[in-house]
Amino acid sequence: MKSNDKVKIMTISALLSALGILIPMTFPSFRAEPASYTLASHVPITIAMFISPTVATFVAIITSLGFLISGFHIVIVARAMTHIIFALTGSLILKKNKQLLSSIAKTSLFSFFISFIHGAAEVGVVSFFYFSGMYSDMFSAYREKGFLVSVVLLVGLGTIIHGIVDFAISTIIWQPLQNIITIPVSARVKLHRKTS
Repeated sequence: MKSNDKVKIMTISALLSALGILIPMTFPSFRAEPASYTLASHVPITIAMFISPTVATFVAIITSLGFLISGFHIVIVARAMTHIIFALTGSLILKKNKQLLSSIAKTSLFSFFISFIHGAAEVGVVSFFYFSGMYSDMFSAYREKGFLVSVVLLVGLGTIIHGIVDFAISTIIWQPLQNIITIPVSARVKLHRKTS
């Protein structure tokens, strides 16, 4: 890869990271702790996933800091750190199977698959805090509703739905950008949409 291409990828990574920090600080957020849903919070990470595994991992790590800087509870920051798992997994899969984004049906299945991994990782991290008794103040309102409602449904299912919505937003944004941003084809995934 040429050094000019490396600079472009680094610049795009930095811009996505900056967006990932700004979104939790400025975008509307619904908090029903331990669950929280910030509008478009996964968009920079998902776009990074379309570029490369390295960019996806870097952006996922940096955007977690956005939740920390924004004053979110440490459990929510830990949930944000799990974004590394779905971002890296999704990016590695796309690197080997670029045709997964070749149609709306394939893209939808891939979106659900990645969002399921995303939700499972967040349920895992929240389960640790839930059962360890750490930060019991966060869970006190939800303990009487039980683990199924407070963790599996609120965090797990909520994250899957939130992830699918943000994935859709990401593909809408990336569709026109991929033709403007000249990244070497080997370093990114191109979205091909069949109109019929």
